[in-house]
Amino acid sequence: MWPGQQPPGGERDPQQNPYQQPGHPPPPDQPPGFPSAPPPPQGPPPGPGGGPWGGAPAPADRQRKGGLTAVIAVAAAAAVVAGVLVFTDDDQGSRVGASDDVVQGPPGSGGSGDPDGSGGSQGPGNLVTPAHSSGPSGTTVVIGEADAEHTLDVYEDLRCPPCASFDQAVGPTIAKDIKAGKYKVSFHFAAILDKSMGGSGSANALSALGAALDVSTDTFLDYKAALMSSKNHPEESKDSYADDDRLLAVSQEVYALKTNASFREALREGTYDPWAKKMIADFDASGVNGTPTVKLDGSQLTGGGSTPATAAEFTEAVNKQLKG
Repeated sequence: MWPGQQPPGGERDPQQNPYQQPGHPPPPDQPPGFPSAPPPPQGPPPGPGGGPWGGAPAPADRQRKGGLTAVIAVAAAAAVVAGVLVFTDDDQGSRVGASDDVVQGPPGSGGSGDPDGSGGSQGPGNLVTPAHSSGPSGTTVVIGEADAEHTLDVYEDLRCPPCASFDQAVGPTIAKDIKAGKYKVSFHFAAILDKSMGGSGSANALSALGAALDVSTDTFLDYKAALMSSKNHPEESKDSYADDDRLLAVSQEVYALKTNASFREALREGTYDPWAKKMIADFDASGVNGTPTVKLDGSQLTGGGSTPATAAEFTEAVNKQLKG
């Protein structure tokens, strides 16, 4: 389960549109700190010969050398204790650092594990960003030609059924336009349904999508399409994507992820959980209060008074704005 989220099935105000942003919640709590270090050893273990480093004392001048050995052993033990205390302080300081501490990993780098030993999908304290992300905090996902003259901003919630319908209808056209250089696309993700209905599927799926982005941008697009497909996307009332096993099952439809061990490890260990939380916080601060929302060069695209629902409506809206 995603840390700090309510279980699915919570009651919802019938007047609240689940796809409308209910407000700007405070920044998410930071992940728990690094676990306490074990108690320091009382001294170095004796070696096979009885001395502190394995050497047997020489027979000559036994009393003087025995005293010197004891002094050296006490000093070594004190140094070990001091070393352990210094390491523990430094390590705790790094784990409790701000979530904006960015660690950019190479493609397929995966994450740093489950720091609290709980076995859950909980990411490390530092913000680990996927390869192929950008921006000051590494939470900008832009796909397309860098010198493309126009930018399409797409705002979605991976748990949102209308977003899935939009992706099924318009996603292939967007992928084609990216390859043609018509525009580059900046993706933004919300967790509106996690907040309005309870659960963690929006955030957990976004963390998994970050692991796919770490493989390649094409893998990101393919996995996103699989998550949003009519075959896989859950009903509004079901928080299916809170389950890592379900996300892994969907990944088997993407060739690049079928046998990708680093992707599986990152998903299981929640490597990109803090990254997903930061992405969601950025959406909350964007001023966009509903999904799906699409903007071209900062101006919202509409078809029939709302977000284009078909490929034809979308292309018409894009061409009209580009000509205008």
